[in-house]
Amino acid sequence: MPTAPAARTLDHPEPGEITLEGVLHALSDPMRLQIVRFLWPLEQDEEAPCSAIDLAITKSTTTHHFRVLREAGVIRQVYRGTAKMNALRRGDLDALFPGLLDAILTADAARRGREDRLARSPA
Repeated sequence: MPTAPAARTLDHPEPGEITLEGVLHALSDPMRLQIVRFLWPLEQDEEAPCSAIDLAITKSTTTHHFRVLREAGVIRQVYRGTAKMNALRRGDLDALFPGLLDAILTADAARRGREDRLARSPA
C-alpha cells in the first residue's frame, strides 16, 4: 500500500534562536513591514494566506520577503493544502522583546501619517 506524501513543512527558528538584530533587519524593509501591518490585527492563532496580502511586487520578490520574516522569527508559515498560511509570532516576540512590535508599528503609523499630510499639503 502506498504511503501518503509527507506534508510540506517550513523551518522556523525556536524562540531562543530569534535575535533582536534579525527581527529589526526583517522589519526594516517597507514591504515586510506592510506584511506585518496586515497580520497585526489578526487574533493570536489566526492565519492569512499570502495571496490575501496585496503587495505591488512580483511573486518571487513576495516569496523572498515572507522567507526573510519567517527566518527571522517574525511570522510562522504553514501549508494548508496548497495555500501557504501566515501568522504573526506576536507571543514569541512580545515575550522576547516586550513592546518592540507595538513601538515599531506605532512609529510606522506616525511616519505614514506625516507622509500623507505632506502629500496633501499645497506646494
